[in-house]
Amino acid sequence: MKAIIAEKPSVAREIAQLLNANERKDCYLEGNGYCVTWALGHLVSLGMPEDHGIRGFDKASLPIFPDPFLLIPRPIKKQNQKGYQPDPSALKQLKIIENIINRCDSIIVATDAGREGELIFRYIYHYLKCNKPFERLWISSLTEKAIQDGFKKLQPGSVFDGLYMAAKARSEADWLVGINATQALSIAANQDVYSLGRVQTPTLALICKRFEDHQNFKQKKYFQIQLKHRKEYLDFTSQSAQQWEDKKQAEQILRSIEREGRATVENVSIQTVKEQSPLLYDLTELQKEANRKLGLSADEVLQTAQSLYEKRFITYPRTGSKYIPKDLWSEIPELVRILNTTDQFKPAISTLKFGNFNKRMVNDLKVTDHHGLLITTKIPSALTATEKAIYDMIAYRLLESLSEHCSKQVSHITLKVHHYEFNIKGSKILTKGWRAIKGILSDHNNNNKNNDSTSNNHNVEETLIDLPEMKIGDELKISQAVLHEKTTKPPKLYNEADLLSAMENAGRSLEDKDQQKAISNIGIGTPATRASIIETLLGRNYIIRKSKALVPTEKGLKVYHLVKEQKIANVQMTAEWEMALDKIEKGELNSKEFITNIKNYTSEITKELLSLAIPQESIPALKCPKCQHHNLIVKEKIVKCPDEQCNWLQFRTVCGVQLSIEQITSLINNKRTPLIKNMKAKNGKKFSAYIVLKDDHKTIFEFPNY
Repeated sequence: MKAIIAEKPSVAREIAQLLNANERKDCYLEGNGYCVTWALGHLVSLGMPEDHGIRGFDKASLPIFPDPFLLIPRPIKKQNQKGYQPDPSALKQLKIIENIINRCDSIIVATDAGREGELIFRYIYHYLKCNKPFERLWISSLTEKAIQDGFKKLQPGSVFDGLYMAAKARSEADWLVGINATQALSIAANQDVYSLGRVQTPTLALICKRFEDHQNFKQKKYFQIQLKHRKEYLDFTSQSAQQWEDKKQAEQILRSIEREGRATVENVSIQTVKEQSPLLYDLTELQKEANRKLGLSADEVLQTAQSLYEKRFITYPRTGSKYIPKDLWSEIPELVRILNTTDQFKPAISTLKFGNFNKRMVNDLKVTDHHGLLITTKIPSALTATEKAIYDMIAYRLLESLSEHCSKQVSHITLKVHHYEFNIKGSKILTKGWRAIKGILSDHNNNNKNNDSTSNNHNVEETLIDLPEMKIGDELKISQAVLHEKTTKPPKLYNEADLLSAMENAGRSLEDKDQQKAISNIGIGTPATRASIIETLLGRNYIIRKSKALVPTEKGLKVYHLVKEQKIANVQMTAEWEMALDKIEKGELNSKEFITNIKNYTSEITKELLSLAIPQESIPALKCPKCQHHNLIVKEKIVKCPDEQCNWLQFRTVCGVQLSIEQITSLINNKRTPLIKNMKAKNGKKFSAYIVLKDDHKTIFEFPNY
């Protein structure tokens, strides 16, 4: 008997069906010599400080360096109590897996084929003190063919030891940095709890710095002159190369140009530019484009793609590669034929040259754990609107990748009026190439430009303008001269697409050129974890979504100002760690050396954070409205009476709005708050109300009479 451990029930069912293990049991399937069960994600995790005998936040205990780290069943918070307890569902599933393993001779690992999937299995394996041999099923899609091929190519578990060591090192590093930094800052802040982390804090720093740069930006007015021309029945404009801050000076120049009435062609540059077809999506690129075009969050894109994968409509989504290996190329025509059975894709496919597909996506050296995102041979059915939108993006990107380059003629023309220079820029399509797939001939986001370092777009103009033929010395009549008042723009606030780019390209912001070269393609986080980092910051109320932008809260800015000069917020160091983890995976670096460096770093940041002088929020003495004996304790999330017998409590966040100290003071002393605006009801509608403290010491809403 062989045990098979998948990551989710849906995957286990697909595998069991293929192996004819169809006898349903409690949380597993059996038959044909196999027992197929699942892990339900991370069933086992690293123990909390209390599991190592350290309770509460104690300065004398820091830094905490468990040796060894204890593995425990997945913990969940106790209801209405401090501390954690084992998740009952995790305990049950672990017992089932243990019983199955005890009955079987060997194990086939079928958790997701990546760093976290490997860690999920290995932590279960070690927690159960198992020593039975195991093999690895490594697949990139859940189609019947992919699973069958995977079972023919099972590999010894030891082949993936490097992947496990990298995952284990990442897990332990996050624990060391996160636990110690959080406790150190919370102690320095007199027990106000501030969560810090190896990746989340540098990401918060990126958002906060951009926000403050935006807020502190001082706009300046400037003036430019635009000239209108007409030649060979074509209307076009030229723009002054110079900008003027003095309006009177600009107006004088404008009048002088109007009197002249003509411009002379000084220089003509016409280039034919090849715009390479885009590569396949990796997860981050899919998240960025879906955020820009569909308004979906990174997490929504990941969950949707995961759903499509589990339904066998696309390949494994948590990929960091945009390429496929050579041996997969022979399967690509079949994918195109599958799409051609749907009317929606027929017009796009008609532009492709069968037998002469573009092979730019094929590169064995640039395929990581998984290849670029592809559709599968299973024709989609019963998709949600979001699933269909994501599937269509992946399908169209495949067709674009197989197309030829787009060829454009780009013109740069310089005019002179007196000694003032004016520029005309235009471009026209010569051959549509990949842009014919969706008929989008210009792209204001220019998303293609970052697809590959070899891509060469020469800053092609986004707006297509067909210009008449011009040569040096030609004179153009000025039909109109207009003075435009403009203002300088502040740095744009991050939306999720921009933040994902910043995280992905963190190494490129380094000033040291040698360091930049070393980690230019190493970001912070991984394609699989960046969405969860953003969701963590949102969940901890460090940032909020405001329209499409990610904006720090007062709490987030407070944390940023406390740590922005400290090593915990250092984007460069975090990017270097990602490079180190990559080396561990490849066997080029010993994980013990990495953890030793992390411990040294943890000692430094713990010392830095404990030494911070954090000014305390001025909180007035407020008598408990219920017992009238004790002063209330005001925390970030609650206001409460310290007397357990009294136990009066008020949550600080009400319908999405955090009550300020002034509002709390008014509630206690005046029995009502001032009018609170922009609270959000369960149906999503916003409302304004007073919070009123009744005689029974409970609070209610009172609505204004408009």
